[in-house]
Amino acid sequence: MITPDTLTHLWLHLGWPLLRLLLFLAIGLLAALFIESLNWTGKLAVIARPLTRFGHLSPLTGASFSVCFFSGMAANTMLAEGYATGQLSRRELILANLFNSLPSNFLHLPTTFFIAAPMIKGAAFVYIGLTVAAAILRTLLVTLLGRTLLPAGNGEIAPVDLPPAPEHPFRAALDNTMKRFKRRIRKIAGYTVPIYIIFYALTEAGFFAAAERFMGQHLSWLSWLSPQALSILTFQMAAEFTAGLAAAGSLLASGTMRMEEIVLVLLIGNILSSPIRALRHQYPYYAGIFKPVLAAELIFFSQGFRALSIALVAFLYYSLVM
Repeated sequence: MITPDTLTHLWLHLGWPLLRLLLFLAIGLLAALFIESLNWTGKLAVIARPLTRFGHLSPLTGASFSVCFFSGMAANTMLAEGYATGQLSRRELILANLFNSLPSNFLHLPTTFFIAAPMIKGAAFVYIGLTVAAAILRTLLVTLLGRTLLPAGNGEIAPVDLPPAPEHPFRAALDNTMKRFKRRIRKIAGYTVPIYIIFYALTEAGFFAAAERFMGQHLSWLSWLSPQALSILTFQMAAEFTAGLAAAGSLLASGTMRMEEIVLVLLIGNILSSPIRALRHQYPYYAGIFKPVLAAELIFFSQGFRALSIALVAFLYYSLVM
């Protein structure tokens, strides 16, 4: 029997989050289509032009990079539209998604910093500085890969044909945007809604919590870390990042662990905990924007590239301070 408490729970944990996700997807799609219809991608791409020019990346990729500082959904929607219309190859789409990791990192930086700073004090500056350094490294590596894998002079994107109303460019762009929006939002919702419901059911069944607990309990291969460090990793993976920070803050305040150890173990926890959380939180909306198989491919490459870059930064940090 369905009780009022059950309905309230469904609304708070499924109905409202799904509605909010669809709303943000719709806003991102509208913004991306409107920018493209006005042919503003070239203007927005100016910020990243030195990098995109060196990496043989198209102006659309540069525009997506600029937009990603404000909205990751809008940036991904621009890439999906570019891929759907043939302006981006599959290879460049993957590289462009990786290229956006730097602005995506900056987008979440204030929240991370203001949670971490009160708990781990000065270690927050070092930890966040190293994660930003890893993001910069990823961006530079993507430009090198683009220069190697993409054709030179990747070209300017073709302007979008607008309805004949040259004396009202904004109105024409808006009309064109709405026509394309109606087609795209139906497809996006058709993928996002069922996938989100499936992932909600898996969450309620305890699948992701069990996976995170399993990883947190099987860290024997990290025996070179101290028991205190392993406790931080367990909290960070079995619960969430904030729990790991709280444990780290307590150990730091008591003098049980040095700042350098705290930073290193948080970086390791970042590498180990991110893949499951990316699958849980990113995949439902990625699958709506890019289609399920391509979404899984993009998340696989982005998480793998991210883990490798943070591992490299952690290794260099360990070599220098430990």
